[in-house]
Amino acid sequence: MKKILTTGGKGMVGSATNSDIKLGREYNLISPEETLKAFTYHKPTHVIHCAGKVGGVGGNMNYKGEYFYDNLMINTNVIESARKTGVKHLVAFLSTCVFPDNVEYPLTSNQVHLGEPHSSNYPYAYAKRMADVQIRAYREQYGLNYTSIIPSNIYGPNDNFSLEHGHVMPMLIHKLYLAKQNNTDFTVWGSGKPLREFIYSKDIAKISKWVVENYAGEEPLIISGDEEVSIKDLVGILVDEFNFKGKVVFDTSKPDGQYQKPSDNSKIKELLPNFKYTSFEQGIKETVNWFKENYENARK
Repeated sequence: MKKILTTGGKGMVGSATNSDIKLGREYNLISPEETLKAFTYHKPTHVIHCAGKVGGVGGNMNYKGEYFYDNLMINTNVIESARKTGVKHLVAFLSTCVFPDNVEYPLTSNQVHLGEPHSSNYPYAYAKRMADVQIRAYREQYGLNYTSIIPSNIYGPNDNFSLEHGHVMPMLIHKLYLAKQNNTDFTVWGSGKPLREFIYSKDIAKISKWVVENYAGEEPLIISGDEEVSIKDLVGILVDEFNFKGKVVFDTSKPDGQYQKPSDNSKIKELLPNFKYTSFEQGIKETVNWFKENYENARK
């Protein structure tokens, strides 16, 4: 009988995934023993691996060692425990930050290992790359149907809204919430010029479940939205959603991070031609409303 387990089950993507078992922080996946214990107890046949230590530019620059070690161990332990306990299908979440900094656009899955990642998040990027290496090695030696997906910037309810560790979308939502509450300026890191592709957590959760049940290819699948949005335009949408009337300040003394990373999502469109993505405006509305309603208990 099929039994799907999701790691990071209480997080943004995991909480949106329709799976049988959702592993949260009750198991320390940095520990090989605890990870194997979890897999031995639950006996999954399929695994959606989206657990990891994630953050925005600030977190990646200030905690390089932690981000590398923790993510390397989590990925290694989950994939090895899946192998040891006979998991038939596994899909691991990578990130567009795995791609080299200097590379031709749009990003394609065969470019992952062609150069150095961007300096702002290279430890996290290398740890994620190693998950791809491990999966390929396990496919070749053990014949396992394990693969990976490379989503663009995921956003949605249950994200990490930390001002220090959060990604751009949840961090801006939290900062704007506080600016409105305290009647202060809304200060944004950088120039606002960088471009990002966003995808809603509920959409990526549905797609990842389809992938772990149906996709047998070795090639990582890139999953992204259809258009790039500048940070400045994102700020404008959030300001409207919050009905914020205060001053917006772009602090150009702070880093922008990577300017853009448009990706080629033609493969997943070919596999799922009729999938309906949530509109950007609707996804933001649902995310902002969730954060307002759950402010006291949200990760921040």
